[in-house]
Amino acid sequence: MTGRSDVPRWIALPALVGLALLALPLAGLVLRVEWGDFLGLVTSESSRAALGLSLRTAAVSTVLCLLLGVPLSLSLARSSGHWSSVVRAVVLVPLVLPPVVGGIALLATFGRRGWLGQHLEAFGVEIAFTTVAVVLAQTFVSLPFLVITLEGALRAADPGYADVAATLGAAPGRVLGRVTLPLVAPGLVAGTVLSFARALGEFGATVTFAGSLQGVTRALPTEIYLQREVDPDAAAALAFLLVAVAVVVIAVVHRPGRSPW
Repeated sequence: MTGRSDVPRWIALPALVGLALLALPLAGLVLRVEWGDFLGLVTSESSRAALGLSLRTAAVSTVLCLLLGVPLSLSLARSSGHWSSVVRAVVLVPLVLPPVVGGIALLATFGRRGWLGQHLEAFGVEIAFTTVAVVLAQTFVSLPFLVITLEGALRAADPGYADVAATLGAAPGRVLGRVTLPLVAPGLVAGTVLSFARALGEFGATVTFAGSLQGVTRALPTEIYLQREVDPDAAAALAFLLVAVAVVVIAVVHRPGRSPW
């Protein structure tokens, strides 16, 4: 585990402790699941409704992340001025905020009494505590994952190919679609998958901004939280289902032999 000459042997002990701290709770969850009733627990009406809503909203929020995050990543990667540092800081804020704070911020903006939501309501548009609110909350927390991943890939890519294409007369849009994006495709795929996974697992911002109405705003993490009080076995089974999705995501992003970053 520590065969390199610049890694002292004693490093292995705290490394193993850190690994155990991460792995043991996952093992505990696996041991907690009632495997004999697993299918019944994860296919109940409320579980299926929550899982279906989570998959649909996470897919929509991932599309939004692509539509908004790719241009934002390009702007940040191709800029070095003071404004880009400010924008990057804004992009990173959702990564360090407690999700419930993000939900309160969304509610203060798009809620019925929010500074923007009250004007939208005058036109009959309500966002808070609707399915749209779930999508916005998921996009708010997952967009930074796509932006920072793709920006890093763009900065690492060789700009010479794009310069040659432009010299040969290719329009900027053609250079972007035929040269730049294919060069950073691994980073784009990694950011997209991570954004989807983050959206699928979002809880705090969603429950604060969208509430918990079955079939409308009750996503899978919220269902797990509610089941924890009334049916711990169902909560453990659904939690394992989310962990399994996370493992699949990690397997896709971190394939052996290459780094998506």
